[in-house]
Amino acid sequence: FIYCENLAEVKEQFENILEENDWFEKEVLCFEPKLFSLLEENRLPHQSVSQPAFFFASCENLIADEGSVLFSSNQIKQKKPNELPDNIVILATTSQILESKSDGLRVIKKKYDKEYPTNITTIKYFEKAQEEDFLTYGSCHKNLYLLLLEDL
Repeated sequence: FIYCENLAEVKEQFENILEENDWFEKEVLCFEPKLFSLLEENRLPHQSVSQPAFFFASCENLIADEGSVLFSSNQIKQKKPNELPDNIVILATTSQILESKSDGLRVIKKKYDKEYPTNITTIKYFEKAQEEDFLTYGSCHKNLYLLLLEDL
């Protein structure tokens, strides 16, 4: 993860990620209008993409006890984790860090009151398992950059 104290640092670190991976002018999968300005500043196409280099999103919460990222349909629509690009860049805040998945579900219930999002899932495998076993069955690994913005 990359810790950022303010939005200027977020923009700088996002550009560093683009440079490190040679993602300038590559297509990006992003469903959240609040993030479009950062993509447009860097001339990254995000409308009707066919070959995205990476997925850019926020998240519902970060789950500390298992090191996972909690998503809902607000970030990933109806896609399953294995349908997302292998490379993911997440923008989250320090206030989104929670201890457990149940805490995350409780926050979602409180935050959305009646219009609960669907497709609530976590991604927690960030390197390919050496050996497939029943614990990793049906999961997919992702390369993740977490831009963590201080907001407390």
